[in-house]
Amino acid sequence: MEDERKDGTYGTPQKYDPTFKGPIYNRGCTDIICCVFLLLAIVGYVAVGIIAWTHGDPRKVIYPTDSRGEFCGQKGTKNANKPYLFYFNIVKCASPLVLLEFQCPTPQICVEKCPDRYLTYLNAHRSQDFEYYKQFCVPGFQNNKGVAEVLRDGDCPAVLTPSTLLARRCFPAIHAHKGVLMVGNETTYEDGHGARKNITELVEGAKKANGVLEARQLAMRIFEDYTVSWYWIVIGLVIAMVMSLLFIVLLRFLAGIMVWVMIVMVILVLGYGIFHCYMEYARLRGEAGSDVSLVDLGFQTDLRVYLHLRQTWMAFMIILSIIEVIIVLLLIFLRKRILIAIALIKEASRAVGYVMCSMLYPLVTFFLLCLCIAYWASTAVFLSTSNEAIYKIFDDVTDCPVAGKTCNPENFSSNESRLCPGAHCQFAFYGGESGYHRALLGLQIFNAFMFFWLANFVLALGQVTLAGAFASYYWSLHKPDDLPAFPLFSAFSRALRYHTGSLAFGALILAIVQIIRVMLEYLDQRLKAADNKFAKFLMTCLKCCFWCLEKFIKFLNRNAYIMIAIYGTNFCTSARNAFFLLMRNIIRVAVLDKVTDFLFLLGKLLIVGSVGILAFFFFTHRIRIVQDTAPPLNYYWVPILTVIVGSYLIAHGFFSVYGMCVDTLFLCFCEDLERNDGSQERPYFMSPELRDILLKGSAEEGKRAEVE
Repeated sequence: MEDERKDGTYGTPQKYDPTFKGPIYNRGCTDIICCVFLLLAIVGYVAVGIIAWTHGDPRKVIYPTDSRGEFCGQKGTKNANKPYLFYFNIVKCASPLVLLEFQCPTPQICVEKCPDRYLTYLNAHRSQDFEYYKQFCVPGFQNNKGVAEVLRDGDCPAVLTPSTLLARRCFPAIHAHKGVLMVGNETTYEDGHGARKNITELVEGAKKANGVLEARQLAMRIFEDYTVSWYWIVIGLVIAMVMSLLFIVLLRFLAGIMVWVMIVMVILVLGYGIFHCYMEYARLRGEAGSDVSLVDLGFQTDLRVYLHLRQTWMAFMIILSIIEVIIVLLLIFLRKRILIAIALIKEASRAVGYVMCSMLYPLVTFFLLCLCIAYWASTAVFLSTSNEAIYKIFDDVTDCPVAGKTCNPENFSSNESRLCPGAHCQFAFYGGESGYHRALLGLQIFNAFMFFWLANFVLALGQVTLAGAFASYYWSLHKPDDLPAFPLFSAFSRALRYHTGSLAFGALILAIVQIIRVMLEYLDQRLKAADNKFAKFLMTCLKCCFWCLEKFIKFLNRNAYIMIAIYGTNFCTSARNAFFLLMRNIIRVAVLDKVTDFLFLLGKLLIVGSVGILAFFFFTHRIRIVQDTAPPLNYYWVPILTVIVGSYLIAHGFFSVYGMCVDTLFLCFCEDLERNDGSQERPYFMSPELRDILLKGSAEEGKRAEVE
């Protein structure tokens, strides 16, 4: 198209070259320095992993720890049969020391089970209940002291209350009965001096402890849901994979029909979502408590509460309606461009049909990404658990001169006991003062940075491989006779042999931007407590700018990798040539490339919406599958969201092959227009069907742009 930029503003258009037949085979290594840096970084990453695995102990995350720093429920230890942690006096967890030390200043022991009855040491000491009570005393306790001495030395708790499990910890089973707070059947409790107090004090202490562990409680309940529903989650993901594969196969033979079916189905799925939200909204009319606003309710860890509010379903209905209207309007205004995009999708379907093994390549990318994620996660866990057990002196008396100082429980001297009679050496937290411990934050940042770098490298390798295979198809004059025998394997070997450095360069740039975004998020979380509007405004601007920068770099890298796959040039040259080529064909980019992306997005939404609706009906017990029903769950949204996110990732994996194929064919099409003119001497490499539709559609868009 002669009306597009060819005045040198965006580089010089490609000239006709009779020897050019697609991806160049005689090429050399590019960006060798970046390749060397990547190899050195990987060696350093392995060294960090070895150091972390040497010092770390993941048991600190899995198992609770008693006052002596020993794990509860760990096999091979004396606490193997005692998986739960019991607090002698939960009221002391209300102390501000909990927020500073992350440890309640009260003795804690590992127990086989939590207390199930109300009992005081004074009463149990004189009755047959003492054997039951004794299991909640410190290990090795001998009943050779008086009651006052036992309570003074902290050998046994002053009182037992009926408790419930929370993140493997025993907390008082608090409930309300006729407006009165109760623990078990009691409204008061007896302290260590025999005085009875209102249960409200105990409730406040439990609430403080519960606040410290609320996030962990939520995580444990979610983990429990995964343990009982993982089987059905896997089935849902398999259904999503089968639907994605079936859709892609049908797209290969019925591209035009499938695109229109996809559009209609997305509209119908969204319409059903709107209808379902309205029915739930109408059903809750008049129900007690359903008119409470979301603001008044606040944040609740049990998200099922929100589904009993009319305002929740109204919000869902408004959001789905807005999405529905936007999609319908886009379809109306893009109806002619959709026809052009369908032609490009048909050509991509033919290319995928001739390179069918390309549909399996996302599995390779998925496997490599799983390795990166597993190595990063394990290294992060081992690094975070590399600290040593720190013991400090705790005392009930606030003016104890040695309280808060570090100590050794093995040789805790009597000198401290004379200064503070109630003092005891207790496990406080995990930490350390060595150079290694001071470098842990830097090692965690390096771990995150290497994860981003390697993950982006894996994605770049996949993009270059697919681009090389589909470029070989496009630049075959006689399709498929001129197509290489193994285009995908050839493109993969060329990428690793010649362009590891270029892929590392592009991945490095993107990783730097991503790690900056992570650090900005960290700083934003730290600044939330500060009431500085200018700082918040500046942080918001920085986050927005780096988000836009990341999107632009991803777009530029993707097209640069296509040019690398075709010409074998280094990263900077390929990025510049790709950018200038797109700018010289900016109208076609808007008409074709982005419309096809929109259609592929609709395809993903169709698969995700269908599987999501099926998961919703199943996990809410509205349908049954072959006499089986969904397991009981704490939060049924946990498996539903997992299936939805997993389905999107699976659909994205399959559609990414088509997306990369369309982008590659589009750049090759733009190159073809600049190199050739369709004459007998300089024929186009594009298929006749693609030429007739694309050139006609591009000419119409060019004329419209001139008029505007």
